[in-house]
Amino acid sequence: MPDIIDFKLIFTQIPTLLTYLPMTLLITVFSMIFGVILGLFIAVVKLKKIPVLTQITQVGVSFVRGTPLLVQLYLSYYGIPVVLRYINYFYDTNLNINAIPSLLFVLIAFALNEAAYSSETIRSALQAVSKGQIEAAYSLGMSYRQVLTRIILPEALVIALPNFGNALIGLLKGTSLAFVCAVIEMTAAAKILAGHNYRYFEVYISLALIYWFLTMIIELLVKWLEHKMMIPESYSAPNYRQGKLL
Repeated sequence: MPDIIDFKLIFTQIPTLLTYLPMTLLITVFSMIFGVILGLFIAVVKLKKIPVLTQITQVGVSFVRGTPLLVQLYLSYYGIPVVLRYINYFYDTNLNINAIPSLLFVLIAFALNEAAYSSETIRSALQAVSKGQIEAAYSLGMSYRQVLTRIILPEALVIALPNFGNALIGLLKGTSLAFVCAVIEMTAAAKILAGHNYRYFEVYISLALIYWFLTMIIELLVKWLEHKMMIPESYSAPNYRQGKLL
């Protein structure tokens, strides 16, 4: 009777899947970076209430938050070439659509998705910064740039860090959908590998262990950053008792 579960195979498949880890990390890191940058822009537009841009960003964020990531990947993969064909037709350009790598469509979809969610995180973090500290900084003669770099952004980052950690974990796991755009990362590699040996359960257990390990690393990194960036309570403000500075 053959073994129902090949436990040895679970661990022997891990090195093969890890060869595709760089692609998974590339999608995760680049999408996170560009998503946060775009999210910061959207947050500033909302806070400043810039005409036209505010309405455009609100519609865009609502659309992204209201549709599945899988659908957004399909829209990016099939929609961008359609737009480029129209540009070639109406503006008499010669854009080589076939030369565009599939990875670009994936990065655009993930970055826009991350931007929609991170914009709300950044907006709420910026609004949570104490106005008293900002006014105190101005009273000390600091310029707007100094207040922004020394007070607003550092405190907003501390507030938003847990949410950024959760977003990074979600983004890492979301990369498993990149195979729908013909990008071979770990999940796509696992699907191909399981199709060769028909050991789907063992291969996907191997994949699950890798994702689990990566998420634990991110959690530990975020906790370490929170600890390093935390301001000790004893240094947060002067302590007064009975009119004397302690």
